[in-house]
Amino acid sequence: MFKLPRLLVAAALLALAAAAPAQAQVDFSGEWAPRFWEDQVERVAGPMLGDYLGIPISQAARERGDNWDASIQTLPEWQCRPHSADYIWRGPSQLRITKDVDPASRQVTAFKAEWLRSVERIVYLDGRPHPPDEALHTWGGFSTGKWDGDVLTITTTHLKEGYLRRNGLPRSDQAHLVEHWIRNGDILTATVIMYDPVYLTEPFIRSSDYQLDVHQLVAPYPCGVVQEVDRPRGLVPHHLPGTNPYLLEFAQEFGIPFEATRGGAATMYPEYRETLKTLPPPARPAPRSAQGRGGNGAN
Repeated sequence: MFKLPRLLVAAALLALAAAAPAQAQVDFSGEWAPRFWEDQVERVAGPMLGDYLGIPISQAARERGDNWDASIQTLPEWQCRPHSADYIWRGPSQLRITKDVDPASRQVTAFKAEWLRSVERIVYLDGRPHPPDEALHTWGGFSTGKWDGDVLTITTTHLKEGYLRRNGLPRSDQAHLVEHWIRNGDILTATVIMYDPVYLTEPFIRSSDYQLDVHQLVAPYPCGVVQEVDRPRGLVPHHLPGTNPYLLEFAQEFGIPFEATRGGAATMYPEYRETLKTLPPPARPAPRSAQGRGGNGAN
C-alpha cells in the first residue's frame, strides 16, 4: 500500500491546524471569589427603593419599579428562585468555572459557570446555533461564545423574565445579553451588556470583578420553602400606582432632585449635570417623631 512520507504528513497536519478556526485563547476555569469594593452596597444590601438614577429604563420599567414591594420575595414561589444569568454576576457569591474538552480534538467545547443560588450555566463554543424564538426560556438562558483574541464574547438568549436590580426594576423575557469575559492573571472581569426592547431604551452596561482563589468552595444551596409572613391566601405584596410612600427616601437621603432619581437614558451621561442645576432639591423629610413608628419593617 502506498504510504506518504512522514514529512509530507506532518506538513498536511500543520496546514489543517492553520486553517482551523481559532480556539480558546484563555483558560477561564477555576475557583473565583467576587471583588466588589466599589459597589458593595449594590451587590450585598441592595439599592434603595426608587433609585433608578443612571439606568436607561422605559416608562414601563419605571411603573413596575414604583409598584414593587420587597415583601414579594417572601412568597413561596420567590423564596428559592435562582438569580438569572444577567443578575447573578452582581451577587456576592463565589463562582466556579469548569470546561468541557473534546477527547479527540482536545479543543475546549464549552465553559460551565456555577454560583451559589444559581443554575449551572453552559457557554457553548462548538458553533451550534441558538434555538428558535419559541423554544423554552430558562433562568440561565442559552449561551454561545466566540473568541476575539483573548476576549471571550458570549451571546445569551431565551431568558425568563428577571430583575435588573433588587429594587423592583424588571428585565423582560425578550432581552438578550452580550458578555465579554477578560482574564488578566488572577483577575476575571465580566462586562455584561443588556439589551431589552421592553424595559430599556438603550443598552445597559455593568462590569464585575473576580479573583482566583484556589482554597474556596462553592457551597450547595439546599433551599427550602417556609411560611415567612402570615397573609391572606392569594395576596401578592404590591403598591397601587401613586401610593408607594418610599420613593422619595433615596432623593431625600442623598439630596438629589427627585426627577433625577427617576432614571432614563439621559441620566447616564455627563451632560446631565447641567440639567441637575435646573432641578429643585427634594422636599425635606418630616421629623422622625412626626413620621410615626409603623409596623412595615422598612428601613
